Amino acid sequence: MKRYEEVNFTDLSEQDCCCGVVRRAFLDSQEGPASVHLLDLAEEPTSHYHRKTTEIYVILEGEGHLELDGHLVAVKPFSAVMIKPGCRHRGIGKLKLFNISVPKFDPDDFYYDETDAPAGGIDPVH
Repeated sequence: MKRYEEVNFTDLSEQDCCCGVVRRAFLDSQEGPASVHLLDLAEEPTSHYHRKTTEIYVILEGEGHLELDGHLVAVKPFSAVMIKPGCRHRGIGKLKLFNISVPKFDPDDFYYDETDAPAGGIDPVH
């Protein structure tokens, strides 16, 4: 039995999400404890939080900020930030990053405050 999995992000389809454009890896892994997302940040991403998921953002390109519970944290290439459950967050600036989600991405663990709801009443999909 193979004890590893590999992926090339260029082979993954792009999806629009409230944060920008994302390619998600390892979602279908049966026993995988995490997923990794390659994210091109949108100009105005929606502030949101997770109740169970810890995310680690690793900045690959660009400079900007992460808004974390109302605090602005400056980021640049090779910056890494761990975002714990309950922390309201969003990126600001033209950024490309890896988002490592532990446990792996769960669309049901996505929450946002009513004041941050996107126009048209459509729930964001991160």
